[in-house]
Amino acid sequence: RSSTREMCNMLFPRTFKRASVTFLSGLIFAVPAVALAQWKPAKTVEFVVPAGTGGGADQMARFIDTVVKKHSLLPGTMIVVNKGGGAGAEGFLDVKNAKGDPHKLVITLSNLFTTPLATGVPFNWRDLTPVSMMALDQFVLWVNAESPYKTAKDYVEAAKKAGPGKMKMGGTGARQEDQIITVAVEKQAGIKFTYVPFKGGGDVAVQLVGKHIDSSVNNPIEAVAHWRSGKLRPLCVFDSKRLIYKNKVAGNQSWSDIPTCKEAGLDVEYLMLRGVFMAPNAPAEARAFYVDMLAKVRATPEWKEFMEQGAFNQTAISGEEFIAWVSKEELRHQKLMQEAGFLAKP
Repeated sequence: RSSTREMCNMLFPRTFKRASVTFLSGLIFAVPAVALAQWKPAKTVEFVVPAGTGGGADQMARFIDTVVKKHSLLPGTMIVVNKGGGAGAEGFLDVKNAKGDPHKLVITLSNLFTTPLATGVPFNWRDLTPVSMMALDQFVLWVNAESPYKTAKDYVEAAKKAGPGKMKMGGTGARQEDQIITVAVEKQAGIKFTYVPFKGGGDVAVQLVGKHIDSSVNNPIEAVAHWRSGKLRPLCVFDSKRLIYKNKVAGNQSWSDIPTCKEAGLDVEYLMLRGVFMAPNAPAEARAFYVDMLAKVRATPEWKEFMEQGAFNQTAISGEEFIAWVSKEELRHQKLMQEAGFLAKP
């Protein structure tokens, strides 16, 4: 998900940020190769999902768990645990407080940035150990398939005609990525929705199928089953270019047939992180083990099929490149949250 940029220079002076990233990178990489090869989990690994069940983060975590088990990529077991309270703060604080524990992982989405910015909860991504970016997730403007709207332009014009607050936009949580996109659409189109928050993307899709809301900006993986069954209709994707996947998904339509929102006159872009982090001060040899394990997950045919099913952007990075990317995203979300009026009051 991508859209605008800048603001936390006041909070994190450039010299401090550069020094902290360098220090973190040094901790991660200054380990002998022999030690890296020797480390293995000694007990059950807990994979925390800082969100509700059925959403994109939950689906990806459980899919990773399935692939790991099928291909015996982890000695012992791994369990997926949802801790989505407080817009994900419950999960992030749980992992933050497990200092030095190499048996605790967390899958991240944009609430890695939005939750501390919106709530003031004492947490920052630097409180964790970055492992790998698994992919970037898309956002799509969806409506009920029985609605009269065939294009994003149709829907925007209907929202204008209905008047401020008459159309309901559903999304995951409040002051998170779905509402950030909603506000961006409102500003671009000169319209106003009533935003209705739900616990997870799975809930949002069900509510749209049931016509309790008029639209959503669900991730592809959260709504694809309902599109395939003829219940939902995609209007546009919030990316700079169309999706690359050309296999038919619903009827004679593929992901690549969905126009960008920009093509429909909505110049709004947003891509979201799907990444994996560990507890703070986790041993570098443990981090290296998980980097390797997740690379093996991405190399499987099951993962490639999952990527296409969910129309993911398959960018995958780790190490210093991942740390630099996360640092830039934090700044971007600072600006997005400020523009939307979503920053926590001091």
